[in-house]
Amino acid sequence: MCGFVSLVDTTLSTNDLADLGGRMLVSMSHRGPDYRGTWSSGPVFLGHNRLSIIDLSSASHQPMTKGTATLTYNGEVYNYRELRTELERDGYSFTTTGDTEVILAAYDRWGDRCVEHFIGMWAFAIWDEQRQRLFCSRDRFGIKPFHYAHRLGRLHIASEIKAVRHSPLVSGGINEAQLLRGLYLGWMHHHEETVEADVWALPASHNLIWENGNISVVRYADIPTHDETNVSFDESVTTFRELFFDSVQLCARRDVPMGVCLSGGLDSTSIACTLASMTDEHDVLTFTAYYEGNGNVDERPWIYKVLERYPKITPQYISPTDNDVADAIDDIVAIMDAPMPSSSYVSQYFVMKLAASAGVKVVLDGQGSDEILGGYMHSMYRVVADMLRRGRLGTAVSELRAHAARQGYSLRKQLDVTAKSVVTMLQDEPSLYRLEFERTAPWLAHVPARNIPLRVESPAGSKFNGFLYDLIRVTLLPTLLHTEDINSMAFSIESRVPFLDHRLVDACFRMPTEHRSSRGETKRVLRAAMRGVVPDAVLDRKDKTGFVTPGHVVWLRGALSFLLDGNWREVDGIVDVARVQTLVDEYRRGDNRQALFLWRLAMMRRWLALRS
Repeated sequence: MCGFVSLVDTTLSTNDLADLGGRMLVSMSHRGPDYRGTWSSGPVFLGHNRLSIIDLSSASHQPMTKGTATLTYNGEVYNYRELRTELERDGYSFTTTGDTEVILAAYDRWGDRCVEHFIGMWAFAIWDEQRQRLFCSRDRFGIKPFHYAHRLGRLHIASEIKAVRHSPLVSGGINEAQLLRGLYLGWMHHHEETVEADVWALPASHNLIWENGNISVVRYADIPTHDETNVSFDESVTTFRELFFDSVQLCARRDVPMGVCLSGGLDSTSIACTLASMTDEHDVLTFTAYYEGNGNVDERPWIYKVLERYPKITPQYISPTDNDVADAIDDIVAIMDAPMPSSSYVSQYFVMKLAASAGVKVVLDGQGSDEILGGYMHSMYRVVADMLRRGRLGTAVSELRAHAARQGYSLRKQLDVTAKSVVTMLQDEPSLYRLEFERTAPWLAHVPARNIPLRVESPAGSKFNGFLYDLIRVTLLPTLLHTEDINSMAFSIESRVPFLDHRLVDACFRMPTEHRSSRGETKRVLRAAMRGVVPDAVLDRKDKTGFVTPGHVVWLRGALSFLLDGNWREVDGIVDVARVQTLVDEYRRGDNRQALFLWRLAMMRRWLALRS
């Protein structure tokens, strides 16, 4: 929901603040086409582009003032009804039926700790007139964006990087270290760093406070990684099912049409089927991208299994042609605010376009499931490594064999998985990522990889939980959530992710590892919890796809081949252009080994060209 701006700047006049804030809001018009509101007091300007989702009346326009506090906010606090009831018992009264007013009352009641009571996604700024203090917060997983620039007590905040770039505090320089992290590892953010030298991201689970010209950033929550409980598998299944169903129900709260981004895989299918099985949500719209042709992924056969079980689900499909992709690529590159590391986000863009054409303003999506349940095959290395560390050699061998049998691995692949599991046992997570980073085309960049810092965590507990923690906090989920937000809001759609309810995340991290991954079966507890709700054919799938596209191989050789043409001057000074040209020549002769890496190079080049 929405895009917001917050400025605290004693060096700018009231008119200059309004002019800057207005330009920042205009650059994010797509985030909130329903209403634009502004508020100012002295050195403070708050602005808001509204996408009306809950309480569509003008009473819930923002910025909203209650008492001496004024709020501008992007997101949804899903448990606002329950919080409103609790606050009413404490003597608070409400004039709206939405969640914005509830946040202001919660801040008045609990102060900075109000965010600990929220279930949902948010990025907001509250100006406390009485205390002359700006209190800002970002949700526990960074689902909603929060970017800012600051210098000498001046603070300029906006939902998107492109808006912050209007600030006079931004020089326009590039953060080359982050640009190379994106190229080598596919990360679009790194903690507070963005690819813009003077634009920062407030990390997930953090508050930012401006007071008396000073800025402080404080963590308010974290993920448990070391206190796994000794519960039975059946108990874990019951807990997961209850929390997941409740999360989907909370995420379904809205006053506008809603749909589901349906890939055909387990995660999004679980959301769609849970909705379709509820008494008040039988009529579910779903949106799917597919590609026909040899080697392309078409998930519709799995979706047909769902439709047999739930005939009231209404599916809509889109199959972007090569020409569609070529026509849209510059628009997609430009909105991303960073080079696009994978062509899967092109599919996501077209799915959101399809949803918008159906009149939908809210979609539910399956992001976060793999990160909390160990759905990626790299999780297996950590599972086996934990067994080896505990001296359970026989169990580790059995796990490897079961995994190989389930996935149909060749002997060579089995040996590769075994070797990687042993290396994982011997190295901590920061060392493993450093190894990957420094071995990815170390000859290409002018800055040696060893000189670029990587801040990967090594939390207490199992290697499995530590790996998932880094997926959520550092390595993968921040990029997935960034593109989820950018692509959905490009079409004025709010995307919600039920798997990232913090109660569900905490419960999963406290489960024994084998409840999530065991004997080659990933996401065990989800599969068991959805038995009887999701068709068995989907629950028992052994493959994993996602938004797979023809991009890295077919598009770059066909409709997008122009991205490889020319002398590559746009990246000269960052990478060795002559060696890039060698990669391009080898690729055009049919060598696909560096196809993904070449895609990232092409996206970096195009993004730099469009940014200037």
